[in-house]
Amino acid sequence: MSSTATIPPVAGISRRGASVLWLLLPAVIFLGTLYLFPLLDLVRLSFTGNGLLANYGRVFAVPLYWDSLVRTLGIAVAVMALCAVFGYPTALLIHRCSGTARAMLTAAIILPYFVAVLIRTYAWMVLLGRNGPINKLLRMMGLTEEPLDLLFNRGTVLLGMAAVLMPLMVLTIYSGFSRVDGAVLRAARGAGAGSMAVFWRVFFPQTLPSLGAGCLLVFVSALGFFITPTLLGGPGDQMFAMHITQQADFLGSEGFLQALAVVLLVITLIVVGIAMRFLGLEFIWGGSRAPAQAFAQGAEPKAGRATLQAFADHVGWPLLRLLGALPQWVGTAFVTVAGALVVTVLIAPLVVVIIISFSRASYLTFPPPGYSFRWYTTFVNDSKWMEAFTTSVSVAAVAAVIAVVVGAMAAMAIVRSDFKGKSLVMTALVSPLIVPPVVLGLSLYGFVLRLGMIGTVPGVAMAHAIGAIPLVVMLVAAGLQSVDRRLELAASVHGASPLRVFFHVTLPGIAPGLAAAAFFAFLHSFDELVLSMFLAGSTMPMLPLRLWADINYQLNPVLAVVSTLEVILVIVGVTLARKSLARSRA
Repeated sequence: MSSTATIPPVAGISRRGASVLWLLLPAVIFLGTLYLFPLLDLVRLSFTGNGLLANYGRVFAVPLYWDSLVRTLGIAVAVMALCAVFGYPTALLIHRCSGTARAMLTAAIILPYFVAVLIRTYAWMVLLGRNGPINKLLRMMGLTEEPLDLLFNRGTVLLGMAAVLMPLMVLTIYSGFSRVDGAVLRAARGAGAGSMAVFWRVFFPQTLPSLGAGCLLVFVSALGFFITPTLLGGPGDQMFAMHITQQADFLGSEGFLQALAVVLLVITLIVVGIAMRFLGLEFIWGGSRAPAQAFAQGAEPKAGRATLQAFADHVGWPLLRLLGALPQWVGTAFVTVAGALVVTVLIAPLVVVIIISFSRASYLTFPPPGYSFRWYTTFVNDSKWMEAFTTSVSVAAVAAVIAVVVGAMAAMAIVRSDFKGKSLVMTALVSPLIVPPVVLGLSLYGFVLRLGMIGTVPGVAMAHAIGAIPLVVMLVAAGLQSVDRRLELAASVHGASPLRVFFHVTLPGIAPGLAAAAFFAFLHSFDELVLSMFLAGSTMPMLPLRLWADINYQLNPVLAVVSTLEVILVIVGVTLARKSLARSRA
């Protein structure tokens, strides 16, 4: 970065900087039309009916919805706490390992992150079922005579949601470890501090911003959950988002339905706003701002921080000093056990599903009585499954093309231009990640319906592209930062036009990252269930919808086959993307 800062601007680069608006224009038009406008229309509809606030009054007056809202907040807090308690030591274990061990641990966290939530939830249904491996293990050990009902309770919901969101927590915390100043740690050791004292009094405070960002991302994501609670929970575990999908089936609920969605959206935005207040806009996409740096540079604490400073002086630091006095083996043992437990919880369900996909039995049981390709043959020969598969591939391909074109141009504008409000633009580009999918799906339903595109490949693909664009922006931006800008400047100095510089210098450099972005955009659409439920209509076959219907009404090994094929797709894609990005960095 410093090398580019000393190079004087040239005419070509200046022209490219001036074209930032043209680069952002596709994203502005696409997201403004298909993302922002439908959300604003959703808010407008929520005020229609018998009175301006009548729908909101009903939301908070009916105990069913109020209790569900309180329950949702409680479950989200519990899931966030579980992820923080076990996610931090797991990230620390990865950070302390090296070589093959670190690569394997990282892969064990990343792979489940890209497997669809529906498939991971299905894996837990298999694992905890009455004929599942856990019940059989308990009986084999003589701890119980009859299979236990491990499904459909609050504990299973918390376990399933924590397992789904754990990779998000671990990866967010781990990214923060790279910003810890190693010189400070060496200075603490040089001053005679022990390992535990260095960790609790130097390392841990510096990683609190990344821990806070992880907690907030998990909390916001958990607020909009309904797939996992629906499949793993009982009647008393209904979350707020589930009421929105249920009310969507009633034609007379317009206005009230939108009010339910707006309440969920407002709560999400309030949490994100609080996070931005303390962590900056960058926390959404893993930026590097750390509030602690402001204090380190001698900035005057703001009035609102005085209370936090007093809390840290009277509670935080004494507690850290107490923890710093613990023997080192206690910390090492806890990190190892917690990390091993998290890896087991993330990987074991997928392994069980893969094994069951080769079962010879006609029902779900583990271990299988024999092995065969029976269910793979059934899947391939079933015209309905294959029709759903090909439709999903078509939708995902169109969505990936849209996301790559729009997202890559926006990433070029963000990385290769300096303009006021860049962080705000980046936040707007990645904001679809924080909007609950059920709210986005409901807002898009009315808009796509008016366009007459419900149940069409373009209609569903455009909706899927909204969530894929943030992934493309982040991956292409990372690829652009690895391209030596001096080469682009040299080409411009020798008379190459901006387009020629892009196609002959920039594009070859970001091609691996672009390919990775296209793959993850494709995968995002291929897995997308919630938006498909709203926009596919009753006649459009899609793989996630077929999976959802079968999981709700029948559990058979064909579902394990579909899950296994997707896990293989994710493994191949992540492996290729990792190699491509590593080559790009080199």
